[in-house]
Amino acid sequence: MTVRLYDTRSQALREFDPVVPGRVGIYVCGPTVQSSPHIGHLRSALSYDVLRRWLAHRGLAVTLIRNVTDIDDKILDAAPRSGSEWWAHAYRVELEFAAAYRAIGVQEPTYEPRATGHIGGMLDLIARLVDAGHAYPATDDSGDVYFDTASWPDYGSLTRQSGDALVSGDGEGRARRSPRDFALWKGHKSGEPESAAWPSPWGRGRPGWHIECSAMAERYLGTEFDIHGGGLDLRFPHHENELAQSTAAGSPFARLWVHNGLVTVGGQKMSKSLGNSVFAADLLGAARPVVVRYALAAAHYRSDLDHHAGALVEAEEAVSRIERFLVRAEDEGATPAVVPIPHAFAAAMDDDLGVPQALAVLHETIRRGNQALDAGELDLAGEAAAAVRLMAGVLGVDPLDPAWSAGVREDGSAEALNALVERLIAERQTARESRDWAAADRVRDELAAAGIVLTDTGGGTRWSIDGR
Repeated sequence: MTVRLYDTRSQALREFDPVVPGRVGIYVCGPTVQSSPHIGHLRSALSYDVLRRWLAHRGLAVTLIRNVTDIDDKILDAAPRSGSEWWAHAYRVELEFAAAYRAIGVQEPTYEPRATGHIGGMLDLIARLVDAGHAYPATDDSGDVYFDTASWPDYGSLTRQSGDALVSGDGEGRARRSPRDFALWKGHKSGEPESAAWPSPWGRGRPGWHIECSAMAERYLGTEFDIHGGGLDLRFPHHENELAQSTAAGSPFARLWVHNGLVTVGGQKMSKSLGNSVFAADLLGAARPVVVRYALAAAHYRSDLDHHAGALVEAEEAVSRIERFLVRAEDEGATPAVVPIPHAFAAAMDDDLGVPQALAVLHETIRRGNQALDAGELDLAGEAAAAVRLMAGVLGVDPLDPAWSAGVREDGSAEALNALVERLIAERQTARESRDWAAADRVRDELAAAGIVLTDTGGGTRWSIDGR
């Protein structure tokens, strides 16, 4: 087995060589749970689900850690608008993410740590950096602690940047030695909830974003592990700062840095100002979950994925083709077979998870299987059907997998859709109470575009699909 993955740090394909033979440790940056999951969140989680499935197929024991950032500036800003305590708001949004991931067949991580559960480890890591001369308390009485980028010559090695390009703005307005320095600990500010602060040697406060992942990755995977993953937008400043603080503290940290591409909508970047965000609820209301999964997984994980009006239609056609062949093979009595996964499929997946090429092998196998059925060659058709089930199973897009009918499709997707739509309805109600009619109308329009109709009644707002 030779699996090659593209390493962002070296900007090259590298052969995967596990820290511990036969095992692989993966840390993936999970969501900051301030608002509902969108298509970009689903695409990222799915990219590492496919990686995990392939490495497991290759015989490796995979430990995948995907964190939840449940304390953050954005969460503290969003919570009052939802009428909730920050921790209750974060938990509700976390449940939305979990339901959406489950609906499209993303396997549960080995463990999913929350940032608020690991403050002690973060404080220990910050203390190590201060003691080593790589971090310092702010020069005012704010209680902030900053990483001293000038003390670490390797700062910028992940993204190969230097100078002003490395100014992230983190800690802007607070006393620090250099604009490049970033916050490890943020002193409690007037007006912030008292519950959003923890004691520390530098005063009450909360962790900076970057220190959270360094501490949690070390806690569950050790000081050196195999793969650190996340979206391309996290390379800087988040992953650059993670790498700097962890290595400055004496940890080898991740051997490979893997980043998935971003999602555009109709060729444009998603943004609130453009009103073109595509939420998980939109997708799950518009197509079968297995079709949503296929649509998000079909492109190479490192390429940008453009979501357009026909994307789900194309994915439905592809999934239906798989389904029709497998049903036909069974109905016509194709001979059951035990076969290895096709070599061309394995070669594509070993080469930096070449899913587009792997899917081409899958569909070519369907074509040959249908030809075998046309010719009455039931042994060949049975071998093709077995190979298709294997390939589709590895990618998680087998439409006949019982998970889609018994768990994910009927129960999981309904649960996810309900959670996501109810969340958007709550946001709309908050906007209406604030007389922000534009925001309220935008929520209604987004749901309507996904085929979800809202009906306001004396007892509240009800929703249905296509008016049913």
